[in-house]
Amino acid sequence: MPKRAIIFVNGDIPNLDAARQLLRDDDFIIAADGGTLHALKLGLVPSVIIGDMDSIGFIHRHMLSVQPIEFLEYPADKDETDLELALSYARERGFDEMLLIGALGGRLDQTLGNLSLLSDSVWGGINVRMDDGVEQVFFARDQAQIHGRLGEIISLIPWRGDATIARTEGLRWSLQNEKLFAHQTRGISNELTAQTARVEIDEGLLLIIHTRSL
Repeated sequence: MPKRAIIFVNGDIPNLDAARQLLRDDDFIIAADGGTLHALKLGLVPSVIIGDMDSIGFIHRHMLSVQPIEFLEYPADKDETDLELALSYARERGFDEMLLIGALGGRLDQTLGNLSLLSDSVWGGINVRMDDGVEQVFFARDQAQIHGRLGEIISLIPWRGDATIARTEGLRWSLQNEKLFAHQTRGISNELTAQTARVEIDEGLLLIIHTRSL
């Protein structure tokens, strides 16, 4: 089973202890530029740091230069964000599971850009999710499972158009052969009624947001 890639991004992590619970001992750690600082706060040294290196700072870079870290530096005038470069790196190396920590919050344009990256069909066969320990965010194209505690909030948001839901299980307000419209908010703030919820999609792209109770 391939190792999971953790990609630290330079967004917000509202609860470091909650984020720490997401980690496994065999994770392969990638940092997208300033995401390095999040990794260090959690006591982790990345195997790879990728980006234009404008957010790490000289002191941290000098400190990390003695570690066996691969630095992949790009010019500041580039077409891709640091996260896009990190995602491409992980995909090219065959990781089929990726967890993005620190990809939410902070600048709205960056958050929306991060979501847009994951909406690309290239990620259809890869389990890639954004998670900060409080919120988990991912796209579903055919089916999805969400694990959590009873009463936690699950929002189902059609993305880039309407989405047709074949059925749901484990949610307070179930959907059976129903359409969620992109211009309406019907799928917001559903609730878990079981430790595992299931969503099956007939058509469309669905953004799923799981808000945990800590």
